[in-house]
Amino acid sequence: MASSRRRALIVDGYNVLRSGSRYKVIKGPDYTDDMFNTARERLINDVINFAGRAYEATIVFDGAGNAYSHAEFQKVGHVSVVFSKSGQSADRLIEQLAHDARERGIETLVVTSDAGIQDAVFGGGVDRMSSEGFCQEVSMCYDEVDEEKHPEISQKRTVSERVPADVRAKLERLRESLS
Repeated sequence: MASSRRRALIVDGYNVLRSGSRYKVIKGPDYTDDMFNTARERLINDVINFAGRAYEATIVFDGAGNAYSHAEFQKVGHVSVVFSKSGQSADRLIEQLAHDARERGIETLVVTSDAGIQDAVFGGGVDRMSSEGFCQEVSMCYDEVDEEKHPEISQKRTVSERVPADVRAKLERLRESLS
């Protein structure tokens, strides 16, 4: 039976990209646009897969320094992606979204390793998960899916296959000497 309770997932996008081990491989030593876009796309896909239909998910990226950012929410899959508006930090928008969800009685999980955000949102129906904890959870989800797609098939092994080759050779010589 499907759960009828509403649940929100709010992800501090750039914090997860900087702190999460899943994304360090992509970013490399430099932050070129292509590498950062690739990391951002991977995070979005990971959140889509992690959230599934269990969460109303939102990924918040910091757009404070971008004069053209207007905090417009865009849907990618079942996930909302937003850059905070110019002059507003992602931290502030995350705190606002968590507060609004709490006020509406929605069970909320905020993913960030930012201690300030964690302190501001924790409690009253808002839980927190570290960026690295999220990366580990996502990896476990993919591992479970992979196991379902490619189940390990047990092999029937004979005794002779389990005995080391040198022992088999000695046994064979012994058998021949007894014949």
